[in-house]
Amino acid sequence: MRKIHFKRVIATLACLFFGIGLFPALPAKAAANVDLQACSQVFDCNYYAAMYPDVAASENGSPLGLLNHYIYFGINEGRNPSASFNATDYMLKNPDLKAVYGDNLLAYVHHYVSAGKAEGRDATPSVGAELAAPQSYTLLGTYATEYDAAAARAKNIALASSFVNGTVVAPGGTFSATRAIGPRSVSRGYVEAPVFINKQHSKGIGGGVCQVSSTIYAASKMAGIKASERHPHSLPVNYLPPGWDATISGSSLDMKFKNPYNKNLIVYITANNGVLTAALYLQN
Repeated sequence: MRKIHFKRVIATLACLFFGIGLFPALPAKAAANVDLQACSQVFDCNYYAAMYPDVAASENGSPLGLLNHYIYFGINEGRNPSASFNATDYMLKNPDLKAVYGDNLLAYVHHYVSAGKAEGRDATPSVGAELAAPQSYTLLGTYATEYDAAAARAKNIALASSFVNGTVVAPGGTFSATRAIGPRSVSRGYVEAPVFINKQHSKGIGGGVCQVSSTIYAASKMAGIKASERHPHSLPVNYLPPGWDATISGSSLDMKFKNPYNKNLIVYITANNGVLTAALYLQN
């Protein structure tokens, strides 16, 4: 594996007040993940980069950075996530929905994904629908979890994410969370934070990094990629549904999966203001 570094600023995920019933049951804290999943279904990172070169430049071409930009900024700026959808145009073309959702643009994304597209409702952008963007990335799966940004473990989550972000898994190669994150030591910047040890709450250097491996595992499940190694925590975690977590410990417990494609698979993960977002992309 080799690593591609991307520098970007990504705002925090916004939580919507409802879900659309298309995804696994989520804890109340993880409502932001429902927004992420809905928006990813109308988003084309290649189109977005070609349509908005200013954003592409600021995000250094990162497809996850582009998706997050749309969710937190672009949708409210009236930008198109693809050649076939614009939230503002969808609102204006469907006055019956405006009576229900008002100006909540994320609500229109949810409606289009859960019902509007199947109903044949018009969501085509009034400008930019004719743009044909070159293909470069295909989203395989994405997932978001939440954490306390003020807690000590937040530093470990952000640090581990920075080591993993941009990891490239070659065709037939294996992603290893332990290898990508690297040693959890004070010399590398990790701090003491809560951990689970033999079904007991304790503290240890690097506490919180398992949320990074777990969120990547959840993204791989969304991508339909089976883990070659995965271990549940000894106690339930509060940031993922049961069976969606993946703990790592030293060199004995790891989370691994194999790239089944004949193209590079890239693992992106970002930690920003209490939201950890992981995404797997295929490099075309």
